[in-house]
Amino acid sequence: MSTGRPVALVTGASRGIGEAVAVRLAAAGHDLTISARGADALASLASRLRDEYGSQVAVCVTDMSVEDDVPRLAATHREAYGRLDVLVLNAGMGAIGRFADYPVRRFDKMFAINVRSAYVLGQELLPLLREAGAATELGGKIIAVASMTGLAGEPLNSAYGATKAALISWCAAVTTEESLGGVVATAVCPGYVATAMTEGLADSVPLDTMIPVDDVAEAVASLTRLSRHTVVPTFVLARPGPHTWRA
Repeated sequence: MSTGRPVALVTGASRGIGEAVAVRLAAAGHDLTISARGADALASLASRLRDEYGSQVAVCVTDMSVEDDVPRLAATHREAYGRLDVLVLNAGMGAIGRFADYPVRRFDKMFAINVRSAYVLGQELLPLLREAGAATELGGKIIAVASMTGLAGEPLNSAYGATKAALISWCAAVTTEESLGGVVATAVCPGYVATAMTEGLADSVPLDTMIPVDDVAEAVASLTRLSRHTVVPTFVLARPGPHTWRA
């Protein structure tokens, strides 16, 4: 159960943005549940968080595209802590392609991972977030890692951008319903971030112009420090250059 420290759940925590967020939250004094598909990477991260920061860490190997895995993740977290202050929805799938021949099956899987899993997990854990919203000055936070492509159309991103637009809209709607009770949802919307997911874009988007992973993690962490009285519907992180509203 909870140690009295704030508690966060971070999905997609085995690498990239999720790993960096988990490290920052542990350093700030959070206990955590971390989830991803890779058991070995999660175990390694959990050991680091315990050893370096003294965090209590629950691990749940989860495939967000598998319907039963998402409620199981919520149950694992409830059983471990009985408390939730911060829900970071970082797990995601990215795949580009032209709309004219983009496989619908791939879109369906992307929607399940990027949108449906967030919806279900948020719904499952809303009672704990409401408790934090009522009992703490910082309230309950839902922070979804979305994308600039959910705000501005981008070639080859009709599917990915649509899922991120849905995530942004969901965060806004949740905030309208829950923020007076202290639960606020924010969509963090970066342009292209230098992660494994974007390595294939290096020919068209130089890696040295992409947003560093640590900057996204800092944006997420900064939201957790705001009081329950402040609402940030979207947090946009743009890349340098002449087109700030392009990914």
